[in-house]
Amino acid sequence: MKKLYIFTIMVLSAVFFLPPASIMAAGNESAKVEEATAVLNEIMRIPEKSIPPSLLRHAYAVGIVPNVVKAGLVIGGRYGTGILVVRQEDMKWSPPSFISLTGGSIGWQIGVASTDVILVFKNKKSIDKITRGKYTLGADVAVAAGPVGRSASASTDVAFRAEIYSYSRSRGIFAGVSLEGSALRIDHSANEAFYDRKGIFPKEIFEGQNIDVPLEAVNFMEILTKYTE
Repeated sequence: MKKLYIFTIMVLSAVFFLPPASIMAAGNESAKVEEATAVLNEIMRIPEKSIPPSLLRHAYAVGIVPNVVKAGLVIGGRYGTGILVVRQEDMKWSPPSFISLTGGSIGWQIGVASTDVILVFKNKKSIDKITRGKYTLGADVAVAAGPVGRSASASTDVAFRAEIYSYSRSRGIFAGVSLEGSALRIDHSANEAFYDRKGIFPKEIFEGQNIDVPLEAVNFMEILTKYTE
């Protein structure tokens, strides 16, 4: 119990007090892209239990945050870093920008868990918001648990108001999940490290302007294209 308490305090400190750059160690960006690629492959391998292909084909952007750590001891929290890609004007996928996902909740809970999170963005408006700074899912932008399976469709969101559909995979189980209250932001330090360019803007990454795209990112873009053709 003492060890669990200490670990929980460490995680919650990361969620609420530390900036993203202080948690993602230098040089881990390539590994994060490879993790995101593995998550995508594993989830899409079983069409009957994956993100509906029709939803992915019409998505404007896709975000993958592997190993989101959730911890709880009365006050719960979550933290994770991942990548975000958008559709370019020619409908090809852009190089990835790094993002962070943080959030908290209050309630009687205890334990630590790790979850893979996937976000499917329906339109450009949501991406414009995140490039301008941190925003909160459910407050600044509508988010809903995404439909699962080959025959499912986005029409399960009866009100048609969700701008983002969210999914999670924990212990082999993949399903739509509510992430309301979670904060999403661009991880500028990780972008600078990955592209080896100081002061690079997300817009430059999404438009592929004057950047050298590492092999890990090219591989992710090609695999996502395979699932969204």
